[in-house]
Amino acid sequence: MQTILIADDDREIAELISDSLIDEGFITKIVDDGKMAFDELTCNQSYDLIILDIMMPNMDGLELCRKIRNLVSCPIIFVSAKNRTLDTMIGLEMGADDYIKKPFVVEELIARIRAHLRREKRIKEISDEKISIGDMVIYKDRYEVTKDGELISLTTREFQLLLYLVQNIGIVLSKSQIFNAVWGENYGDVSTVTVNIKNIRTKIDPNNRYIKTVWGVGYKIVLTEE
Repeated sequence: MQTILIADDDREIAELISDSLIDEGFITKIVDDGKMAFDELTCNQSYDLIILDIMMPNMDGLELCRKIRNLVSCPIIFVSAKNRTLDTMIGLEMGADDYIKKPFVVEELIARIRAHLRREKRIKEISDEKISIGDMVIYKDRYEVTKDGELISLTTREFQLLLYLVQNIGIVLSKSQIFNAVWGENYGDVSTVTVNIKNIRTKIDPNNRYIKTVWGVGYKIVLTEE
């Protein structure tokens, strides 16, 4: 059974989420403190998905996400009453995979959780294969990337985005195409694509050697600098 950590200091909402997930066959654990969540994840990194609130005592969700992203690769979903676009962008930059605002429909949250877990499973089931581009090597089965032999830490979503670009090497892909293919949705906040591209560039392509922006159109991967 898949296990989900819920970190939210609003006990009523946390228990509502937990009860709904248990009804759907998941195992859950609730913590109501950011520091407690960090300690839990430091000791136990086997969770299949993590749900975080932003406003928590001792350590807020954004800081918690930043600290744990190098520890865990599972999907992270922010569930927060903060509804500013800036908070959404910061959450994604910290390594989250999704963001849903309170109040929310429980059925939508569960649907998103299942979608993230399905994509995670598909990535893990990809046949053993590696793709080399310059000094980068992409291991599809392990969803890992190395640069000059050094392992680079990417979130699941960043890896999926990079892999999608690589699988369409040389082809200019619009933000909408990327969002639809990677997030599995036809409509949504396509600005998340820009955030994830920025994160990938920072980690593996700071000189924009491989990931090219085609202004007004989208992005593409090239083998050599143009």
